[in-house]
Amino acid sequence: MNEFSTTSHGGEPAPAPPRRWPLTGYPAMLAATAAWHVIVLAGWLLAPAAWLWWLAAIVVNHAIFTVTGLLPRTSLLGPNWTRLPAGARNADAIALTIDDGPDPVVTPQVLDLLDTFGVRATFFCIGANVQRYPALAREIVARGHALENHSQVHVHTFSVTLPGALTREIDAAQRTLEAVCGERPMFFRAPAGLRNIFLEPVLRQLDLRLAAWTRRGYDTRERDPGVVARRLLNGLAARDILLLHDGNAALTSEGTPLILAVLPRVIDAARQKQLRFVTLREARIDA
Repeated sequence: MNEFSTTSHGGEPAPAPPRRWPLTGYPAMLAATAAWHVIVLAGWLLAPAAWLWWLAAIVVNHAIFTVTGLLPRTSLLGPNWTRLPAGARNADAIALTIDDGPDPVVTPQVLDLLDTFGVRATFFCIGANVQRYPALAREIVARGHALENHSQVHVHTFSVTLPGALTREIDAAQRTLEAVCGERPMFFRAPAGLRNIFLEPVLRQLDLRLAAWTRRGYDTRERDPGVVARRLLNGLAARDILLLHDGNAALTSEGTPLILAVLPRVIDAARQKQLRFVTLREARIDA
């Protein structure tokens, strides 16, 4: 049980009280979109004969924020961790994040490898996979890693989902991960990093922070570990967030999951640069 959880009189975990993190205002693009719709409505009322132009203005507006949602590292749709926060705490730190698990074949090997190197990582897990392999999810936490929210079922239509469905999808994963592991996730990563203008208000409601990455290896489709390692290590610097996958990992030509072939190279290179690995939770400057 984590520091935010309590126990009811019947012995069952009570809902965790929300953490009150300092949060900035709603994304400017959401406010701008709302204002644009008001302007267009007013224009249509004043000049209904020009309805085609007003309709075109709405279509252009929707196209802009739809395209923006396809940019995983943008902050135009709201706060987004693409690097660790600046500050003395993170001056020599980087974060290893691992998505799409837990996987019954790959994840245990990843955990053993991280133990060998003494590295802690942040696992963004899919709620349905956690339900399928609860003991493995608990093992991730027991070995000192952070387990965070990567949605309940990782749908490919996530970026075009409306607010109600977004809330249900993310909250389901919150409940799943907390029920299985006893810790409430603090971070959320959208499936494939793709999202829409409605996500940030939902994350606020659920007290989650959005986390993307600084660099990724595309290890779900690249079979050459050297290529994946170069993508992750080219320009590696303090406060970087790296992305790999234990779920849906591609295989090398020898049949080894890419992450297992790449991790030793990444860890060795980071330590040669005197960088240390932290979880996203450890990197919070408001901790």
